[in-house]
Amino acid sequence: MRRRILSPVFLSLGLSVALASSPSADDPCAAFTWDVGHERTLFGQQAQPLDAGQMAAASPALAIDRLYQLQLKTQPQVTFVAQPGKKLPNEAESFAGLASLTVETGGVYRIALDQGLWVDVIANGTVLQARDFQGRRGCNAPHKVVEFLLPARTPITLQFSGASVATVKATVTRSPAG
Repeated sequence: MRRRILSPVFLSLGLSVALASSPSADDPCAAFTWDVGHERTLFGQQAQPLDAGQMAAASPALAIDRLYQLQLKTQPQVTFVAQPGKKLPNEAESFAGLASLTVETGGVYRIALDQGLWVDVIANGTVLQARDFQGRRGCNAPHKVVEFLLPARTPITLQFSGASVATVKATVTRSPAG
């Protein structure tokens, strides 16, 4: 009789220990519902330093599947192609910058960032709407992932704004779904 009473107790205790030691309990980055394995691999690599542009014409070109560490400017120093999609009360204290991108094959791409900041994507003078996004508190490899449908062989401007720090790690990858 004692054995039957203790077995469920030990089974429950074992299950609790297993759940507490699962990857999502220890690693907030494991809590994404999307497969962000490719982005996590890139965020584990050495980032290429780049100065973000103050104007679109002088913005650095990004390549797909590379990790960059962008040095941002104070937001008032940046001339945006389009008004940032999110208005912040403390823009004078925020950091921003521009980068350019051209993808050979159109489709759904992800912009992954190591912190919470706003990203706008402009193609042919039009601000592209994000298809979806995810973010995870406590994770910075990546912290935020935003998906956009990008046109092929079209110059694209990426606008980063509202950052609380002067550097941001960023990567652009093709979505596994798109």
